[in-house]
Amino acid sequence: MLLPTLLTCLAACALLMTPGCEGCGPGRGYGKRRSPRKLAPLAYKQFSPNVAEKTLGASGRYEGKITRNSERFKELTPNYNPDIIFKDEENTGADRMMTQRCKDKLNSLAISVMNLWPGVRLRVTEGWDEDGHHSEESLHYEGRAVDITTSDRDRNKYAMLARLAVEAGFDWVYYESKAHIHCSVKSDHSVAARSGGCFPGDALVTVENGPPKFMRDLRPGERVLTLSGSDSGAELAYSEVLTFLDRDPASHKLFYTVQTEDGARLSLTAAHLLFVSQGNCSEARAALRTVYASDAQPGHCVLVTGGGPGRRRLSGITRITVTKRRGAFAPLTAQGTLVVGGVVASCYAVVDQHSLAHWAFSLLRLMHSWTGTSGYRGDGVHWYAELLHWLGGILLDSGQLHPLGATLAHR
Repeated sequence: MLLPTLLTCLAACALLMTPGCEGCGPGRGYGKRRSPRKLAPLAYKQFSPNVAEKTLGASGRYEGKITRNSERFKELTPNYNPDIIFKDEENTGADRMMTQRCKDKLNSLAISVMNLWPGVRLRVTEGWDEDGHHSEESLHYEGRAVDITTSDRDRNKYAMLARLAVEAGFDWVYYESKAHIHCSVKSDHSVAARSGGCFPGDALVTVENGPPKFMRDLRPGERVLTLSGSDSGAELAYSEVLTFLDRDPASHKLFYTVQTEDGARLSLTAAHLLFVSQGNCSEARAALRTVYASDAQPGHCVLVTGGGPGRRRLSGITRITVTKRRGAFAPLTAQGTLVVGGVVASCYAVVDQHSLAHWAFSLLRLMHSWTGTSGYRGDGVHWYAELLHWLGGILLDSGQLHPLGATLAHR
């Protein structure tokens, strides 16, 4: 059976990765402090990592050309960083257009360049290509690739520039030519799917014995309003936040914002699960199911709070919009549910069943009950969520995963 096999795998991994074993493993210990790691320049024609650019281990597959008239153009953002010189041969500003991930890595690299070579700036010779100047399926057509040099055009610096690009977090770096370094990143879609489902930093949650709190200010150990189950008879209750499955205060992601007929608003990423029912929203005990945020539609009914303490009711979705928001937060509660912006949502994402996801995280909840901790250390994706995503890609049928998650796991 799939589920016992999955649980066995998780149990073995949890025993290996539990915080109680840290004293015997890598990390800060007692003894001599390590000296700073020396950076090795890339060799000419070397690429890092040592796999093809458009594979899972690097920047991932080509997803299609973006033009100014396409719907996906909104995925690109201009980079006006004054510490970066943009060649902009076309005089259209195209080289400044890029995905948010590419922009973040490029800005990080600009700082490294100035730190290593005072007075020298990063220079972009090629960015987003809207004119067809690159090879077929080039990531330049998606704003996911840049060709770079230093502002002084000193080719003796380019080998180290390539290494700095690797350290800055580009997903693939290639010392392609004596005249430039080529860098590219994963698509924002695949990164979002890998990290699962999230809420923006300015989303509001209801905490016990206090005023509503922004998601970015929420901390493990606080008790928040949840749904004590996922069936039609479930009631509202306060539940402890055990950990964050993902926490990224600085990133900008695309969020689906669901608006209801009574004014409630919930923003969540495409692969996040949302409880809905179809039919008459006035029915008190309508059957609930979960859908991905990207599949929610006007006419679906969602659970909202209001009308008295502990009361919840169904309200129809009137509008769904997609906007870019700051921060990505995925808290995990003991109940596996959470009320955000007055709407009940699941804590889970990517897999199409709330019950299956809640079961899969039972081992993490058990670890928390034993140790009082979940093994989480600050920002980023929780190791348990990363592990589940990897196992899900191996053991689950692609039809059970959100299309973004399935694409990432199986290609």
